[in-house]
Amino acid sequence: MKVTNTSIPDVKIIEPRVFGDERGFFMETWNQERFEDLVTGKQTRFVQDNHSKSTKGVLRGLHYQTENTQGKLVRVISGEVFDVAVDIRKCSPTFGEWVGVYLSETNKLQLWVPEGFAHGFYVTSMHAELVYKCTNYYNPKFEQTILWNDPLLGINWPIHGEPQLSEKDKLGSKFNGIYL
Repeated sequence: MKVTNTSIPDVKIIEPRVFGDERGFFMETWNQERFEDLVTGKQTRFVQDNHSKSTKGVLRGLHYQTENTQGKLVRVISGEVFDVAVDIRKCSPTFGEWVGVYLSETNKLQLWVPEGFAHGFYVTSMHAELVYKCTNYYNPKFEQTILWNDPLLGINWPIHGEPQLSEKDKLGSKFNGIYL
């Protein structure tokens, strides 16, 4: 696997080795030893896998948990999304900064979003399916949402028209004062 640093050093883009021919392809999507060695530099335990399907124009996020914080290893198995990680660690030199990466079934990239980040994505294809591993269990009691379009963050979403949002995401909080 090839690991690329982003503008936020803890957020990584992972490019798996893909072996393909006229029959299709094979790739290793997860290897504990390589991940810890090349990405986190520490022991990392995943406890939950999630699968999300959405249609074009859906924006989900920006989500985080105030307790049971989650690191996420995200990849797209069908379609394409613009995936975003926002640093909400108050003592971080990159606090309030964001990284956005196109993930697709074609490029097969994965994004490592460590604990202490809000996460969201926007579907740019007709549909998209994401699968992601989490380092902690989902706990709705501690889930929070930051407004996707907060001007303080200035995320440059590749949006055409109005995004489709859940009620929870429409009612997200402003970024000002949010931190872990």
